[in-house]
Amino acid sequence: MVKNNNKIFIYGIEILFAIGISLGSQSLHLENMEWAVVVARYTAYILLIKGFHAGCSLSVSIVQTKEKPSLSTLWRRCKSYVLLLAAALACLLHFRQRVLREDFLFMFIAHLLTKYPELEQTYPTINYGMGMAYSFYEGYLAHIMPSDGTEKFVGFQENINIFEANQGVVFPVKRLFLVITKSLYCPPDLKHFNKTNPDLPYLEACQVSEQSLKEVEKDVAGVKNRTYRNSAYVIYRKHKRPVYLAAECATPLHTLYRVLQKKTVYEELVDVEPTALVRDFCSTLRSIVHKNPESRDKCELVFYDDLDKNQNLADILLDKIRELEPDFENMIMKRE
Repeated sequence: MVKNNNKIFIYGIEILFAIGISLGSQSLHLENMEWAVVVARYTAYILLIKGFHAGCSLSVSIVQTKEKPSLSTLWRRCKSYVLLLAAALACLLHFRQRVLREDFLFMFIAHLLTKYPELEQTYPTINYGMGMAYSFYEGYLAHIMPSDGTEKFVGFQENINIFEANQGVVFPVKRLFLVITKSLYCPPDLKHFNKTNPDLPYLEACQVSEQSLKEVEKDVAGVKNRTYRNSAYVIYRKHKRPVYLAAECATPLHTLYRVLQKKTVYEELVDVEPTALVRDFCSTLRSIVHKNPESRDKCELVFYDDLDKNQNLADILLDKIRELEPDFENMIMKRE
């Protein structure tokens, strides 16, 4: 709200500046409509240049991401510009004026010249998706992945080793599987995604007495004995041995899902593209995990289209386990 107020305040100052120049100008004649034609022409010039730049940016984004933006969202963002351009063109046509004259080329060249210095400047920008990834890593993963250097918490992978020894099971891949759903919906229990077909693999949380790995307890940000825990799941397969793994959804995306359900309350997010946010979150989180030795090879993002009735989360997780550990079937057999 403060930022919007600042924009309005600065815009008002600029309007007053323009009025001051108009009143102080000796050559400006307001008794005829020539000034309206000039303003309409330069308004059209500026909007055409802005539109061309926006079109180029959108085209590059579509090529890179292979995703088409929502037409309704585009219209909401561009509606005011389109209406303003239509008004400017209508004014020019009403007075039988050419839309583009020779000075448009000079204005476009001047625009390119003033834009050039921006190419050499780099501005660190963090969008919402990237911010969620940084917060998720430092606020959660950084607490549950590395050892604290004492026997109080030995680290995520050693924690799995302890669970295996206590329960007599084997985790073929000792990583935390973070499930990224297309809808962003994150259920309290991953078994929510199981299919009704009894022939398909399905997920279940381990028994109550063993469902969680050893808790991590730390004093964080003024909160004493804050607890972090990861859940152990098992994938049951027909006529095959079960497969154990640590899995959960990404809680920032669960929060985003809840926020997007209340757009009437969070009006600032009306034009937010969830797909773009998730893409930024995942790419940033993957980069952070890889760069940090404490988390590298300990966390795996798994994409699941929960809107596709033909996709089964248990099968997708099994495919990911098979990709990371092709010999996982023999690992299970040997342990038992």
